[in-house]
Amino acid sequence: MRIFDPHIHMTSRTTDDYQAMYDAGVRALVEPSFWLGQPRTSPASFFDYFDALLGWEPFRAAQYGIAHQCTLALNPKEANDPRCVPVLDALPRYLVKDSVVAVGEIGYDSMTPAEDTALAAQLQLAADHELPALVHTPHRDKLAGLHRTLDVIRESHLSPERVLLDHLNETTVKDALDSGCWAGFSIYPDTKMDEDRMIAVLRIHGTEKILVNSAADWGRSDPLKTRKVGDAMLAAGFGEDDVDQVLWRNPVAFYGQSGRLQLGVAAPEPLHEGNSILRGGE
Repeated sequence: MRIFDPHIHMTSRTTDDYQAMYDAGVRALVEPSFWLGQPRTSPASFFDYFDALLGWEPFRAAQYGIAHQCTLALNPKEANDPRCVPVLDALPRYLVKDSVVAVGEIGYDSMTPAEDTALAAQLQLAADHELPALVHTPHRDKLAGLHRTLDVIRESHLSPERVLLDHLNETTVKDALDSGCWAGFSIYPDTKMDEDRMIAVLRIHGTEKILVNSAADWGRSDPLKTRKVGDAMLAAGFGEDDVDQVLWRNPVAFYGQSGRLQLGVAAPEPLHEGNSILRGGE
């Protein structure tokens, strides 16, 4: 089983997770920039974070045979903090980097006017840079948030075919797919979706334009949830081709629209900027 996790925050994970993911079949991933829990206090802290997603994390992933690409953006939660908003002015110099395969995560957290502005601005950046967009739908008032998101997308210059609406559930999947966008589902131990609910969605809506991710981060989450969905699909009677479509071909097709997606992993360098992932020893 080959797996492409289209949304996982490896900055928050250990090297043991990389090894376990490889053993489970993960060969590629996309790491979206996101809120880190501790509020950032200046744009400079974003820039160091972006640089890590462009350098250190691909280096770390390569040690374990996994292709790492990222999406960059001002995330919805921090779009409400005036100290962070200047990041929007600096994003164009990052969006031209080869390993940036989309603008994201963008979208809504609390559905504020500031989030309206940031979402519209970053959809325009995606259109200007001929990149797709990874859109975070809010965890509260999901259906209302989805409809508000779709209104902004319709007013933008970005085609729905180049938009992935993430963190969907049973209440939002039909409207998301009807819009022409791609549909993403985050599988979590306690919140969001689980394997059984995901199987039910796939039975109703099929496997076209549907992506499954772990969205694993610093909270209680599981970077092997993609594999667990694949196993659950097979146990539920889906074929191996169905599993391959959801866990590999769909994310490849979506992020491939960037023209930058690289699925091969070159032999890793021993050091990144003079540092290795090793501690101690010779």
